[in-house]
Amino acid sequence: MPPSVRADSLRPPASAAGAPVARAASLVGIAAVASLVFHVGTASAEIKLLPPEEAFRYAARAVDGGTVEARFDIADGYYLYRDKLRFAVEPGPLAGGVALPAGKVKDDEFFGRVETYRDRVLVRIPIAPAAPGQSVTVQADSQGCADVGVCYPPVSQRITVVVPPAGGPAGAFVEASPAKKRWFR
Repeated sequence: MPPSVRADSLRPPASAAGAPVARAASLVGIAAVASLVFHVGTASAEIKLLPPEEAFRYAARAVDGGTVEARFDIADGYYLYRDKLRFAVEPGPLAGGVALPAGKVKDDEFFGRVETYRDRVLVRIPIAPAAPGQSVTVQADSQGCADVGVCYPPVSQRITVVVPPAGGPAGAFVEASPAKKRWFR
């Protein structure tokens, strides 16, 4: 019968094992996150994550020569971080600060105590005076997560809107990524 060997005697000394173990743990963590990004499965159900432009649908419209409205329609099971929202306009600069509406406070596993938006958020953006018919490009930088524990990297989206006639109705919302017709699911 061979002599018994203790399991801890098979490990290399701590100084030799540290770097490879850390690298291996990182790779396992990356692989786990990657598998969640593509699909999260259980024996009874499979959840597929939406691409960020579908999970956080961005649209904008010119209200008048001094205001643009930006809107995010947020899919069920997803949330957008309030403090990760940033806006810029071309021609710029902004004509003042962008007042973001209050969000719902959440103790987030990734960023700690934060405010988030669900469902829909509408933001009014003051722009430098623009003439009727002038094009204004609105860039929105945002970041959000899915409730299943996957966060998306920051996303930048740009939309060009046209300033409506003075005294006329606000322009229609223009979507950054219009919904695509899906023939097969």
